[in-house]
Amino acid sequence: MHWTKPEPMWREDTKLPTFEPLKQSTSTPITIVGGGITGITTAYMLAKEGKKVTLLEADELLNGTTGHTTAKVTAQHGLIYHELIQHFGEEGAALYYQAQEDAIALMEKHINDHSIKCDWTREDAYIFATTEKGAKKIEREQKAYERLDIAGEHFEELPFDTDTTGVLRMRNQAHFHPLHYLSHLVDEIVSMGGMIYEHTKAVGVNEGENIEIETGNGCTVTSDYLISCSHFPFNDKKGMYFSRMYAERSYVIAIEPENKWENGMYLSIDDPKRSIRSATFEDKNVLLIGGESHRTGEGADMSSHYKTLEEYAARTFGIKNKLFQWSTQDLTTLDKVPYIGPITTNNERVFLATGFRKWGMTNSTVAGQLLTDYIMNRESEYHSVFTPSRFKSDPSLKRFLSNNLNVAAHLVEGKVELVDKEPKDLKKGEGAVIQFDGKRAGAFKDDEGELHLLDTTCTHLGCEVEWNSGEHTWDCPCHGSRFSYDGAVMEGPAKRPLEKLSLEDTKETYIIPDDPEAFEESTDHH
Repeated sequence: MHWTKPEPMWREDTKLPTFEPLKQSTSTPITIVGGGITGITTAYMLAKEGKKVTLLEADELLNGTTGHTTAKVTAQHGLIYHELIQHFGEEGAALYYQAQEDAIALMEKHINDHSIKCDWTREDAYIFATTEKGAKKIEREQKAYERLDIAGEHFEELPFDTDTTGVLRMRNQAHFHPLHYLSHLVDEIVSMGGMIYEHTKAVGVNEGENIEIETGNGCTVTSDYLISCSHFPFNDKKGMYFSRMYAERSYVIAIEPENKWENGMYLSIDDPKRSIRSATFEDKNVLLIGGESHRTGEGADMSSHYKTLEEYAARTFGIKNKLFQWSTQDLTTLDKVPYIGPITTNNERVFLATGFRKWGMTNSTVAGQLLTDYIMNRESEYHSVFTPSRFKSDPSLKRFLSNNLNVAAHLVEGKVELVDKEPKDLKKGEGAVIQFDGKRAGAFKDDEGELHLLDTTCTHLGCEVEWNSGEHTWDCPCHGSRFSYDGAVMEGPAKRPLEKLSLEDTKETYIIPDDPEAFEESTDHH
């Protein structure tokens, strides 16, 4: 099957500014690590307070989860409020909801005040069930809405061809073009004196009288405050956040539908989950169809997820034209609420924001406001809900044990897995776990026929990575680290690349033909 490189729609029609890497050591009052929506929003809010900020991005701005979102700006985060009431009480659940609504209002105010052209559109949001079990969950969620005074109504049907057992609406939510919005914030940060460096990876931290952030190119940034807005905090020595979150991948296709589309944003709660929203691309009305979530490094052939979404879209809406496909990775915390605040208890200089569980458009603005409040020494009623040091015994303990038993299972399974593929079995453009010199290894054969061999042991904690055919990456099922086909780190918590192997180092001799079938035919004659 021909491999299509995943490309998000948002980056296709956005010209983002570019920034040089950091080339010499420097000092700054506040260093922010991570150039996605959270880092940029936080930098913007602090700069508005008159603070001098420096933003470090390991790759390019907005090239991670933010650039691969479906960009729903909503407080309807799936089935969440009934669960939050159980674990945080009505007051805590109400604060979570109000924080999201405040974020939506703050974003809209900024868009209106600055006349930002980012396709901001107010829409109702819907969750829907397709099973009787799901219908009961919808009813519980509706009762939670009533207890929290959330404006919502129960329906039986949707305005498109899907059998449902229950629908719950949350009024007056929104969607937008995230990169058009954020490119404006980037310009504002620079105009207020903020410094931005791309291709500058933060690799270490020394906390003394000042905070010293070490970068991969040998420079040091000395600061009073450090804020980690990357997925996993790069300085996770004390918080052990890799054990308190798990990573999931999900997939999106953008299509021009054949059938008439009604307004609204939709999310199914039964498996297989489906996310639907409209958008505009080059004056065309398009639909974004998402879903197929699975834990990173687990699941079926990754390229099959796009095909499944296409089949669903064709049945439900008809496909006049398929425009884009892409995937993204999100982190979920033990109790499903993001970690925003001091990285460890009473640390008043180092902060983090992570674990947005696919709802980063509002939670990034929540994070920007809360982190700004911390540094400006302002109290916020929301701090206690999002503080990273919280621990709700139920469900946190159960999920902590479940997550880490899952890690242990993958650790053992990967070490004893029997592999029968060899390098000679690969075609151009194909990757796989193989048997190499009697051991498990990873191989990818590029379009020029060059073979890239790697040790599949993740450099974070030693789990075995798996090949992702949909993205051409090596993904770790334990903590979500991702590596390129040649072993370079794409997403943490791993910091070091996979070890490269060479055919010259093996005791065995391999012939690597361009066409394995031709190789098999030739050997049959000898």
